[in-house]
Amino acid sequence: MALETRLDLKLSQKLVLTPQLQQAIKLLQLPQLELTQAINQELAENPFLEEVQDEETQLKENEKTEEDSEQGIEDDLPLPLERLMSFRVDEYFEERSSDGRDLGYFNPGIESQPSFEQFLSNSSTLYDHLQWQLRLLPLDDKIKSIAEVAIGNIDENGYLRASEEELAQLCKADINDVRETIRIIQDLDPPGVGARDLRECLLIQIRALGLGNTLVERIVKNNLRELEKRNYNAIARQYASPIEDVMMAVEIISSLDPKPARNFTSHETNYIVPDVFVFRTDDGYKITLNNEGIPRLRINNYYRRLLNKKDLSKEEKRFLRERYRSADWLLKSLDQRNKTIYKVTESILKFQREFFDRGPQYVKPLNLRDVAEDINMHESTISRVTLNKYLACSHGIFSFRFFFSSALKGDKGDVSSTVVKEMIKKIIDEEDPRKPYSDQKIADMLKEKNIKIARRTVAKYREEMKIPSHTHRKRVDI
Repeated sequence: MALETRLDLKLSQKLVLTPQLQQAIKLLQLPQLELTQAINQELAENPFLEEVQDEETQLKENEKTEEDSEQGIEDDLPLPLERLMSFRVDEYFEERSSDGRDLGYFNPGIESQPSFEQFLSNSSTLYDHLQWQLRLLPLDDKIKSIAEVAIGNIDENGYLRASEEELAQLCKADINDVRETIRIIQDLDPPGVGARDLRECLLIQIRALGLGNTLVERIVKNNLRELEKRNYNAIARQYASPIEDVMMAVEIISSLDPKPARNFTSHETNYIVPDVFVFRTDDGYKITLNNEGIPRLRINNYYRRLLNKKDLSKEEKRFLRERYRSADWLLKSLDQRNKTIYKVTESILKFQREFFDRGPQYVKPLNLRDVAEDINMHESTISRVTLNKYLACSHGIFSFRFFFSSALKGDKGDVSSTVVKEMIKKIIDEEDPRKPYSDQKIADMLKEKNIKIARRTVAKYREEMKIPSHTHRKRVDI
């Protein structure tokens, strides 16, 4: 077959996402905090955008400007000689303090309470804490250098994640020196730090308590598997010990910390800010979008007029047009985002009206397609809107995804999986801790209430709620 060059015409359809459309989709799925950050970034980059101040703030600033100008005129007037001669220092401070201005050396009379954030301080990290202890020990430079490398390989839970061979290779040191260094680190505070696994971590803490060569140490060395299954009778038979002694040893082991460095992890507290408020009124329910903290934007009039100037170069005009189109599209995207969130909330309120009237136990099965068909939008759009967003009502703060759940067959029609999870949790909370229910028993109890559910589904819901199995929930009385 001969090779040749030719031109062909071909018609095809494909979806092309313009940068503006990509920005609109991105803004739609952003939660409130990230949306505020994105808007502030656009404010800093686009000169056509400016933040709209509240009317009250603007009026106060105007009044303050007028007062300052009037005060300035009065200050320029010459004072009578009699007043200058009779003016005392006390009168000066009284007059200056009466106008609310603080000179730095007297109290204006208005004290604002400092925020709690000002009392926060940076907590010491595990690395700093261990380094501080090492500096207090009389160690030679070789051991100190190995210890610094070893401490750098301790994770946030306090476990050493590098083997002895790896440390020896990194430090180019003898394996015996590495072992001695690890032993020194394991003697530091917090007890259990520098361990390679859970067994070693618990043994370090047991020896720190002076319980070496006891039943507690033997159980940790040889019976962690039985301990996990709460098979205390087998442990008692193995060591020919009374069950009371075994339970006392188990109580001591339970008091040990499997993550000795947990107090040194500095995780920031992330507070949930609801995107929508749903208030109950005499006429029904009112939906209010939470725009607190989100800058209100508008087009800057100065740069808008600048577009019509004729003495600009082509590059300047092109830059201004691009910035203007970007600013205009951002404002339209934000407006469309608010309208979409409002419509989705309105549809959820329509489908889950019984939840808002009576509480979480009355959530109905609902999927994204139902809401999409209700408001004539695509299902992917509903998925983006409900991602990482929260709704606040009289029953609390809930994720948008909370209202979407699968259906299970019940005696009065379909039952939401969310309601079934609450029923499983209630059954487990009310069970006898000495004889906890198995997953099959819970499934049978739900079937008695005409809720058809399999054992593996009960196990799935239980794991999603982070509830241990019945063998781990079992309690043994001494």
